[in-house]
Amino acid sequence: MRIVIQRVSHASVTIEGNVKSAIQKGYLILLGICEKDTSEDVEWLVRKVIGLRVFDDENGVMNRSIMDVDGEILVISQFTLFASYKKGNRPSWLRAAKHEVSIPLYNEFCTKLSEALGKKIGTGEFGADMKVELLNDGPVTICMDTKNKE
Repeated sequence: MRIVIQRVSHASVTIEGNVKSAIQKGYLILLGICEKDTSEDVEWLVRKVIGLRVFDDENGVMNRSIMDVDGEILVISQFTLFASYKKGNRPSWLRAAKHEVSIPLYNEFCTKLSEALGKKIGTGEFGADMKVELLNDGPVTICMDTKNKE
């Protein structure tokens, strides 16, 4: 699993002209899933996201977690995070998981992240044409990959 986390002041996802989800201060997470991903990858990522300390404390130091600031989370599926660009100029997405693997893992990630956060998270719609808006705060953008834990 591969994610891009952006610390945001606000974010939303719109599908066919209707806002599906919107959040205020928190994380916009783009989630890519590959064929080799499992529930173990979900567990590891949830722990890392919840524990990540990138919100300012009273001294202006990034020392607070999403839990500490009572933040919100919006998760968007994004198979293009597994683009292969090494050959030619047209990316290939052969490494991205097929629907029968990615949909259950996406749902599991969202459910477990919501449970760990203690509140409902926002989501997009798997496979939909989504318009994502955000105001990156900082900017702070962090990439994580469960195949690169070291």
